[in-house]
Amino acid sequence: MKLARFRVDQGPARLGRVDGDVVVDITDALGVGSSVKELLPTIVDLEPTIIAAEGQRHPLDAVWLLPPVDAPQKYLGIGMNYREHAEEARKAGITIPENQFWFNKQVSCISGPHDPIVKPEISDQLDYEIELAVVIGRRCRHVPVEQARAVIGGYLVANDVSVRDWLQKRSPTFTLGKSFDTHGPIGPWLTTDSEIDDPLDLGMRLTVNGEERQNWRTDDMIYDIYEQIAYLTQVMTLMPGDIIATGTPAGIGAPTGRFLVAGDIVRAEIDGLGAIENTVIDEPRP
Repeated sequence: MKLARFRVDQGPARLGRVDGDVVVDITDALGVGSSVKELLPTIVDLEPTIIAAEGQRHPLDAVWLLPPVDAPQKYLGIGMNYREHAEEARKAGITIPENQFWFNKQVSCISGPHDPIVKPEISDQLDYEIELAVVIGRRCRHVPVEQARAVIGGYLVANDVSVRDWLQKRSPTFTLGKSFDTHGPIGPWLTTDSEIDDPLDLGMRLTVNGEERQNWRTDDMIYDIYEQIAYLTQVMTLMPGDIIATGTPAGIGAPTGRFLVAGDIVRAEIDGLGAIENTVIDEPRP
């Protein structure tokens, strides 16, 4: 099951079920407004109702897709979690951690699956990172590895856009370099856990202007998504709608200096989850 938040023209946000190349407006049938987050704690029980819900049907190319998860409390990312990427990061001068290495992306960076990525005036080191993003489905703490899948509500495609000089040089933590406005495009919709046989065996690809830059599978993670959830919940309570970006494979721009510039079109796609595509623009002057 795929759930989207969308607008028609300049109208209010709506909630939809994606059926092929059509989105069915289920806002009124579900009674939760446009909130996907409200559905997450009971998504398994509600699935038959959501699948049966009827409403106005719109072609996908006639609506504007919004970030699928409304108002997440947390957006967390793990660094250097693919083996080949860890090696290319080392070559770029990034210290490789011995344990799970987590950082925070401020939720204000989140944008939609087709929104522009703004290249900041203050940097020429704008980088891309395709990632499988996990969305937490219910409040949880101290989750054992073997029970971690039960707290997952669904999955997204994410581009963990990074400003490299702010990431590695201008701040002692990753937070600033990971949190510029528009640097958290996610989408295109929430694919529920029931739809994916094995999230640890998905192909993922990123292209810039049609040129392939990243092509890997999620089975190459150093710490898989269940180990990540177990690790995080030793420290904090995860809440419905929280987003976990689970790491990027090799092929980022930093080792070669092939950074993004205005006009670039970045497409990120994961098997079974769909694709997001964002155009890089220069930062508008006030």
